[in-house]
Amino acid sequence: MLDANIKAQLKSHLDKVVQPVALIVYQDSSELSEKLYAFAQEVAELSPSLTLTTEPLDKGKARLALKNDQGREPIAFAGVPMGHEFTSFVLALLLVGGHPINIKAEDEALIQTIDTPKIIETWVSLSCQNCPDVVQMINQLAILNPQIQHVMVDGAHFKEEAQKQNVLAVPAVFSNNDRVSSGRIELTDFLEKLGVSTTVDLSRKGLMDVLVVGGGPAGASAAIYAARKGLKTAVIADRFGGQVQDTVAIENFISVSHTEGQQLARNLEAHVTEYDVDIIKGQVADIEKNQHFTVTLNDGQQLQAKTVIVSTGARWREMGVEGEDQYKGRGVAFCPHCDGPLFKNKRVAVVGGGNSGIEAAIDLAGIAKEVTVLEFADTLKADAVLQAKAAATPNITIHTSVQTTSVYGEGAKLQGLTYKNRNTEEETDLALDGVFVQIGLMPNSEWIKDRVDVNHRGEIIVDYRAETSVSGLFAAGDVTDSAYKQIIIAMGQGATASLSAFDYLIRHDADAVTEKAAA
Repeated sequence: MLDANIKAQLKSHLDKVVQPVALIVYQDSSELSEKLYAFAQEVAELSPSLTLTTEPLDKGKARLALKNDQGREPIAFAGVPMGHEFTSFVLALLLVGGHPINIKAEDEALIQTIDTPKIIETWVSLSCQNCPDVVQMINQLAILNPQIQHVMVDGAHFKEEAQKQNVLAVPAVFSNNDRVSSGRIELTDFLEKLGVSTTVDLSRKGLMDVLVVGGGPAGASAAIYAARKGLKTAVIADRFGGQVQDTVAIENFISVSHTEGQQLARNLEAHVTEYDVDIIKGQVADIEKNQHFTVTLNDGQQLQAKTVIVSTGARWREMGVEGEDQYKGRGVAFCPHCDGPLFKNKRVAVVGGGNSGIEAAIDLAGIAKEVTVLEFADTLKADAVLQAKAAATPNITIHTSVQTTSVYGEGAKLQGLTYKNRNTEEETDLALDGVFVQIGLMPNSEWIKDRVDVNHRGEIIVDYRAETSVSGLFAAGDVTDSAYKQIIIAMGQGATASLSAFDYLIRHDADAVTEKAAA
């Protein structure tokens, strides 16, 4: 199960286990139990700090539990943690084995306020690139708070229960059998789902020189450049890394031949935190300019700044049809890599015939029984090589000149969609188990589009200095009218925006900038 190279790497990590860890396989007669035992046996042989035992399964799912030296079993895996979850397993071994957790003191204090027992299950697919971050985050909660037990569940082994629980998108998190979240989620948001108040008093932050709104590549670049100029800088972001978090492979980031989105997002945040930058988790609701800018968050709290850089990025464009909102996470999905394995041998549709849509169709064709592509235009927009591959795949059917008009279901899950032939106006009902929406991006500019000039797509219009129609207000990245939406371009725009903000402060707040330079 583990090749020699993986074993060698794992053995070096296990040298960091400072306290004994018992691997306990809770067995039944399933094939999963056999696989878990075989996996655990290979792992246990790599370190004298690990022991392996078995227990009969009296409740719950067949699983591999990790027991610490105090007799607690904070973390378990109901599924062999390979694929993207292998890293989650290695980190779990280290944490249960006494390796320190790198977490902010204020976050740990919030975690410790949970005072009622919670058994948390995170349903995943092993090909999901977003799932490990959620699994690893909740594993930390289970280590820090003895009231919490966490189980990773590989949905591929529990299809009937997944169907009963309507798990059609991952990660899906349940606490004491109640669904609390679907999709990727940050720590503070998750704690709020568990009933923990995470409100931070922002009134003491004072007046910022530069306030960056958004934590993607553009926002991270802007924050670093501002901090390096000695400016009092803060970043507001609901999740650091932004859309990069949902990117699987990145092979066009100059000087780095290959990386993954989540790794790049972690690197961005780590680099920003090397400087004196205040990172505030949250979403912005409004912005006004009087003497200074006043930025209002969704919770009503406000921050003031002399300059603001908007870098809120973009998100997947939705179809905007009847039933779409109702069946998100119940059949309507946006990430074929994450959610595709949940539709094995089922019928799915991909809405969109660009590169992302045809790539999704090709990926899904290896999993699903049938894949139908629905493209609004008369021809596909994907590259010719992708079109040729899709055409040669027997279980892919492509319809052009069609418009999706609704999705429908029986309340708990999606059952199909209706599309209209744009030439004949004929409507067709297509019975489906899942719909993957791949129709491009929308700028996250709703909260500010009435304050600045935007184009017909809602993108913020900026000049060559990254300044908007409002003096002192700058914008960078995918939220702007830049011609190309690329990570490296967003970073360059973020740097441009910060340097322009610095220049603005020189001209409008010379004393403050002089003080910073002198310091």
